[in-house]
Amino acid sequence: MRNLVAAFAGALFGAGLLLSGMTDTTKVQGWLDIFGDWDPTLAFVLGGAILPMALAWRIAARRGTSALGTPFPPPNRSGADARLITGSVLFGAGWALAGLCPGPALASLTFGGAGGAVFLIAMLAAMLAAPRAGRWLDRTLPPKEPPWTSAP
Repeated sequence: MRNLVAAFAGALFGAGLLLSGMTDTTKVQGWLDIFGDWDPTLAFVLGGAILPMALAWRIAARRGTSALGTPFPPPNRSGADARLITGSVLFGAGWALAGLCPGPALASLTFGGAGGAVFLIAMLAAMLAAPRAGRWLDRTLPPKEPPWTSAP
């Protein structure tokens, strides 16, 4: 049953990405180009995703388990650190340059998008390099909280 629910949820998510235009790289880049020819239509997609998920997370946090009984572990970190910020910047830069992120890249494979396949190969290479880069960051950057997370 869990696999069936997971397959349905994944198919629904992929269909939503396709229908919303998230697999259209020029549309995504137009949305991210706020100083150029900005296309605000994907903001509605973002709002349509965030609002239901915020409600779902509140319900899940109250219940402590998913609808199928899988426990939700509490987050093991709080606040932002150098690794989170570096990863966020790299993710955003890659998304802006390629016009794809992992979900839409996978969804784009359903209609034979070669760009999605190239992106996924590059993403897998980055995933293999990430542990080494993380160890380098740990050695290079001292662990400290960013200034906005500490009390004045």
